[in-house]
Amino acid sequence: MLISIGFNGFAQKEACHYSLSGSVIDEHDQSNLAYATVYVQELNRGVVADSTGYYSLDGLCQETYTITVSHVSCEPVTLRLEIKGNTEKTLLLEHHIEALKALTIVGLELSEPSAIQEHMGLNTLERYGSASLGDALKEITGLSSLNTGKTLVKPMVQGLYGSRIVIVNQGVRLQDMEWGEEHAPNVDINSAGGVQLVKGAEALQYGGDAIGGTIVINATPFVPDTLYGKAALQASSNGRGGLVNADVFKSSASGWFTKIQGSLKRFGDFKAPDYYLSNSGIFEKGISLHTGRNQSNRGFDLYYSLYDAEIAILRASHIGNIDDLVTAINSQQPQIMSDFDYEIGLPKQEVTHHLARLNYFRSYESGNRWQVQYDFQFNRRLEFDVRVGDDRDKPVIDLELTTHTLSGDLDLNQKGQFPSKVGLLYRIQENFADPDTGIKRLVPNYIRYELGGFITTRHQLSPFWLLDAGIRYDFNRIEAKKWYETSRWIERGYDTDFGDFVSEVLENQILVNPQFDFHNVSVSVGGVHHWGDKGKIRFNYTLAQRAPNPSELFSDGLHQSASRIELGDLRIEQETSHKIGASIASGTNRWSWEIAPYLNHINGFILLEPEGVEQTIRGAFPVWEYQQTDARIWGVDVRAVVSWHDNWGSDHSYSYIHGQDIMGDRPLINMVPPKFRNRLTFTLPQWHQLQIRLESIYNFEQNRYPNNDFEVFLPITGELQEVDISTPPPGYHLLNLWVNTTFNFKRQNEMQVGLAIENLLNTSYRDYLNRQRFFTDEPGVNFQLSLKYSF
Repeated sequence: MLISIGFNGFAQKEACHYSLSGSVIDEHDQSNLAYATVYVQELNRGVVADSTGYYSLDGLCQETYTITVSHVSCEPVTLRLEIKGNTEKTLLLEHHIEALKALTIVGLELSEPSAIQEHMGLNTLERYGSASLGDALKEITGLSSLNTGKTLVKPMVQGLYGSRIVIVNQGVRLQDMEWGEEHAPNVDINSAGGVQLVKGAEALQYGGDAIGGTIVINATPFVPDTLYGKAALQASSNGRGGLVNADVFKSSASGWFTKIQGSLKRFGDFKAPDYYLSNSGIFEKGISLHTGRNQSNRGFDLYYSLYDAEIAILRASHIGNIDDLVTAINSQQPQIMSDFDYEIGLPKQEVTHHLARLNYFRSYESGNRWQVQYDFQFNRRLEFDVRVGDDRDKPVIDLELTTHTLSGDLDLNQKGQFPSKVGLLYRIQENFADPDTGIKRLVPNYIRYELGGFITTRHQLSPFWLLDAGIRYDFNRIEAKKWYETSRWIERGYDTDFGDFVSEVLENQILVNPQFDFHNVSVSVGGVHHWGDKGKIRFNYTLAQRAPNPSELFSDGLHQSASRIELGDLRIEQETSHKIGASIASGTNRWSWEIAPYLNHINGFILLEPEGVEQTIRGAFPVWEYQQTDARIWGVDVRAVVSWHDNWGSDHSYSYIHGQDIMGDRPLINMVPPKFRNRLTFTLPQWHQLQIRLESIYNFEQNRYPNNDFEVFLPITGELQEVDISTPPPGYHLLNLWVNTTFNFKRQNEMQVGLAIENLLNTSYRDYLNRQRFFTDEPGVNFQLSLKYSF
């Protein structure tokens, strides 16, 4: 979706911070016209509306423009429109009689959902082409990340991550072993056409277990009878690498279309202000193919993508035992440092993800529409530790996850008072853990079955009130086959509670075949109220239930890349979340603001926390166990946008999260510290659309954290020593700078040139939510040059 993030900008005539947004609809029946084109002739640029007919154009001045609106089976309409500030305009197009039978896509009007929706457009995503999805999502107020170094970035939504966040890539729910804290989404950000954060009733169509939220990665919109593409290059000083990306889109008047995209990303060792981060590079490759035919009232499309990455893990973060961890924590620098190198050594990850989707849809003159989809995913994960001898090149974790999904949904009563959507889903998933690693398998072989269905609806009470609601049911069954050490089985009391799972007993091991069924119900209800010219109030309540993932149930062994022993619990039950969210927003043509508080009470909240130390043949390692408690997470996201002068504007945001373990009466682990972000933007559109932005980010120190420190006996000193793994690092302040210009050529071709300077002052700091904060500082200053040629 080519929609800007969050608030619309503000400015005066020369500043060109104004926006034009609204919906493109059919003049006769008021239905939304998906993927209509809105083009500004004076600026030689435009946007394609999303699947709901919504469009948004930024960077407009206070003047009169010539706007051309077009859509398949419609006569183009050209009008003159005066922009005096941020402008909302509904654009009308007239279908021919034949075209009334040829609506390309008809769907729910989602422009006013009761839960806050955040959009990220293609231009923002392209700035992060050489980074990751998690890095880009931090542009949205309230979103952060849990990192393992520079390159492994897991998105966090209001303090939640992993299995509590659903990621939908090109219409397919991503299945990529998201349970690992160091498992980043297997997504090539350069294949995306836009990203949307979805909550509330609309999110139920993707799954009922998104306690945090749903991140939807959209494809490039279909535009009939056109040819366009781009080639992009990014080069960075820190890591001495960058990105090469290219894509081409071709469509015909008869509805056939094809898009081909490919990217290559390579970085060597990154550098902190005072030293190199030895073994921290990445080599990432991505390709995607999207083809199909979009006819008047039916169509199909086929999508395939391959994501392949080799990711280095900081060498200094590899600990042989607890002694190494104590030494690392007490040191101000990594224990292993060397000169810059492109080689990706040990430890490291190798991940490969194949995704294929076939979709068919049919729409009718009544506005009803149905679609059916089959998708396939294959995820391979190899994790390598520092080993010697014949096992040097052998992975310590070798997992293969295969997923088949069949789904269908139906849009009903689209022109009535209660437009609705219903859907069904069946999924089967198989995990294979290769025993040839020579290491005890962290998670076992298992098969998981899922069957689900949902219905959502909305109702316009008045011109000022809109209500929406939805309900979903999911059945989950997981069948596993796992070996336990007899001592562990008895120690955890499984011999008493789960004796019927035992299928074979050896001298020191027990083979079990556990089977668990989970019944999950999710409900969402909310509303939107408009007041005054710019005022808007949203409120939403969501009940969500999540079945435990395989790691939470079955983990049992040394997780090498995490340097700890992880223990699941067969007694873990599903989580149940009760979340209330609201927002109030208002403003004028020169400023705008929004305040969005939320409260999330989670019964049976599953968390992974350290519980002590266990001795192994390699030494003592910290033991982390999955446990359940009741948790309360509340917070607030605040944002304001101001236009100060003709060429000057600013953007301000603040986020606060408070997480509490109710049963333990202590703070929750891994809660995001308060964050204050300010941006000052200067624009000079008459000089190649020049834009200069200075950003200030202040991350406060996290003062609310659980005390998980423990004591360990150190053979070297013969003494007990307390291991401080709880105390967060100090807060820090960063400055970033962006400069961007655009040069137009003939035939609507253009070249964008950008320069970014990250961590402008080369600040040394450590981030509480980076799992490598015990071992090293964050990367220092980075100069990035970006070139993009569009045709």
